[in-house]
Order: sequence, then structure tokens, then C-alpha cells
Amino acid sequence: MRDLTDDLGALRKRLTEAETYLDLEGSRSRMAELEKQSAEPGLWDDQDRARTVNTELARVAGDVEVLEGIAARLSDAETLHELASEENDESFEGELTSALAALDRELSDLELRSLFSGEHDERDAVCEVHAGEGGTDAQDWAEMLLRMYIRWAERRGFATEVDEVSEGKEAGILSATFIVRGRYAYGHLAAEQGTHRLVRISPFDANARRQTSFASLEVVPFMEDLTGEVDIDEKDLRIDTYRSSGAGGQHVNVTDSAVRITHLPTGIVVSCQNERSQHQNKAKAMQILAAKLAERQREERAAELEAIAGRVGPASMGSQIRSYVLAPYQLVKDLRTEHEVGNVDSVLDGDLDQFMEAWLRWRRALEG
Repeated sequence: MRDLTDDLGALRKRLTEAETYLDLEGSRSRMAELEKQSAEPGLWDDQDRARTVNTELARVAGDVEVLEGIAARLSDAETLHELASEENDESFEGELTSALAALDRELSDLELRSLFSGEHDERDAVCEVHAGEGGTDAQDWAEMLLRMYIRWAERRGFATEVDEVSEGKEAGILSATFIVRGRYAYGHLAAEQGTHRLVRISPFDANARRQTSFASLEVVPFMEDLTGEVDIDEKDLRIDTYRSSGAGGQHVNVTDSAVRITHLPTGIVVSCQNERSQHQNKAKAMQILAAKLAERQREERAAELEAIAGRVGPASMGSQIRSYVLAPYQLVKDLRTEHEVGNVDSVLDGDLDQFMEAWLRWRRALEG
């Protein structure tokens, strides 16, 4: 029987660290408090509060369950290893090796959570894709990016909601707004914010020349209620209604009640065309506008603090962050972290976790 004492000890150490940085004891206390609140007879008199309590309870209970489950399986593995070693019984070695590999994967997932240091990393995300330089190729590239992020969300079990799509003149899209709903959606997608460059043989060039095109992704945290954080004066808004013209049924439900809201003091424009009525489209557009204004306020506060401290941010929002090369060779390379892979098709099909994790570790290193 192979001695797995060191492997088990390393896993036990990682679990203890995870229980600390994920604050297991604090989660247990919070779970008990939320369970009391959820049992209050009048809780559902305020449905918004009831939903908030039950949502947080499910999240906290899930965290506790994961940590306690890992602890139980690790204890079982330690006991089995001790018995097998005493009896010198090699028949359990395969089972133990598989159990330790599974525990290693689960702990790696938990360790990734420790990299989410932002205040809003756990929240849903409002995302916008915009075609940049490159004409029709850039518009096609923007649609490819939209598909890539939707496929990534599907892989993680996140829900997506495409709220507005503006068609390209010949192909692709000019822009799209979509919401990704899931725990740490914003924390993950913050890694993708910036300009993405595509190099390929243009399918729109009769001479089959190589073309470089650009598209960008903007991401802000989405919160259902921002009334306490953002005050929007109706006099500051220009609201236009129009008939939606999305890029096909895979993106939007075409309606006659699309809404575009322009916030005049900042120039921020948001649109929504995916809801069933003009009222619903306006309400969703106002939520997205509030999220953008809240993020703008946070960025302004952060810029003031950095100016006082004399620090400069790691990258500007509009800078090129990643290159996707399809010709003359195959490579996707992140220009911040230097992480690269040769399987471009897999990345375009939503295999982005490795780039996001590399960025999170890069950000942690910058933060010191």
C-alpha cells in the first residue's frame, strides 16, 4: 500500500486555509440567523425582503454544505488510508487515489474564490459588445464575441439574457447588451473587459487577404435595486421608442416597443428590446442605466483615491487585452497575463476559464 500521508496532509492544510478565507464559522452563524428570519410568520408580507433572505440563505447554506462535505470526505479518506496501511491492503489504493484527486479539484475551485477580491465580484454582470475598427469583419467579430460569452455562461450553468442587438450593415452586429446571471458572474467577466483583436483571412474579402479587426467588451455589476446608490432625475433623460431590428431570432424577441434611454449629463446610452412591452423594456433599460451610473461613480471615486496615492491603474478600459490569431498560425494570447493557448476554436466556443483565472491571479499579484 503506497503511503499517501503527505498527500492527505497537504489536502487537510488546504481545507483548513479554505475554512479560514471563506469564513466557515461566520457562514454558520449567518446561516442560523437567516434560518430564524426565514421562519418568521410575517416574512412574506414583504416579498422583496423574503426573496432577499431566502436567496442569501441558499447561498450561505451552499457554502457551508460544500466545506462540510469536503471535510467529511477527507476524514473518510484519512480513516480508509489508516486502515489500509495497518492491514497493508493494496486493494483500496485505486479508490483512495480517485478520492484524493476529486478533493484536489474541489479545493482548487474553492481556492479560486479567494481571488475574487472586488466588492461586487459575486454579482450578476451587465455586458456590452461593440464592433470597433475593421468594417464588416469587426461586426462579424463582435457577433463571434457575443456567442463566445453566451457559450461560456452556458458551460458554467449561468443564465443569460440578451436585451438589445443592433445588426451590422452587411453581417454580424454593431453592438449587443446582455446580462449574465450567476454567482461571481461579474468577478469572472471583469477579466474580459477591454478590446479584443482578431487576425484572420477575411471571409468578406474576395482576394482572401488577412484582416485585423477589433471589438470590445464592457462589463458592470448588475444589481436589481440601486435606489439607495444612484439618483436618476427624469429631466436628465431622453427616452426614444422604436421598432427593434435584432440580428435574428437567436438574439431577441422582435417587438414594436423597443426603448432607448440617453442620460444627457454623461452621454450614456442604453437600449432594451427583448421584453414584451414598452413599459418592461423601459424598466429594464433603467436598471441597466443605473448599473452603469453606479459603476461610473465607483470609478470616479477610485480615480480620486489613486490620484491622492499617486498610483496608476494596471490598464485602461479601452486597451487591447487579447489577440485571437487564426492565420497564419493558431493562437489566443492574453497581453496582460501572457497566458496563451493554441486551440482557438475551443476558446471561441466558450473555453475561457483558464484566461479568467490567469487574470485573477495577475490582479492579485498587482494588488500585492
